[in-house]
Amino acid sequence: MTHYHTSLAAISLWAARSLTHWFRSLGGLGLIPLGWLDASVIPLPGSMDILTIVLAAHQPDLWAYFALMATIGSVSGSYLTYRLARKGGKETLERRLSKKNMARVTGIFERWGFGAIAVPALLPPPVPMVPFVLAAGAMQYSLKKFLAAITLGRTARYVILSLLAAHYGRSLVSFIKQQAHPVALTVIGLVLALVGGLVALYYSRRRVPKPRAKATSAD
Repeated sequence: MTHYHTSLAAISLWAARSLTHWFRSLGGLGLIPLGWLDASVIPLPGSMDILTIVLAAHQPDLWAYFALMATIGSVSGSYLTYRLARKGGKETLERRLSKKNMARVTGIFERWGFGAIAVPALLPPPVPMVPFVLAAGAMQYSLKKFLAAITLGRTARYVILSLLAAHYGRSLVSFIKQQAHPVALTVIGLVLALVGGLVALYYSRRRVPKPRAKATSAD
């Protein structure tokens, strides 16, 4: 089983690199269809991050444009997956996730709600995103809150990545190639993890109910 998962991860990594290279030829517009693919039930880990970094590193003046296109692609792709899961209900989760993973994902989602979407949307691989998108749809989570959470997380993620690439340019791309893509994304993820922790802390405090004042009886 371990060998199977290792092989699957290797295939996913190879596919991500191959598709990223092809979508790169499309420029910023390539981030939209890649976002649809990455947000599907067969995601390509790190593909959006790599392409966003490469594009912003080669055209630093357009970093905001690449961040915007990456956000649009990822949010719209997640919305499509959300709609499919909303239509299919909890049966969608049962088909896509094991019982153990389903219980864990739904438990996290029921506890954190908004944060269960925003924080994974912010953090890089290996933090999963698609299971929480499926959970949001299957559990009939508010569309407005879902879009707000996914947009917040993805905007912060791609703005940070684009800014880093625009400022550090080719040295960042070279670092990714030399240290291997998962390691590089882990380093970048340290920056994102800090922001993600603050977001989670903020929304966890908001969920704490305020004590009600005791009613006083009239004399």
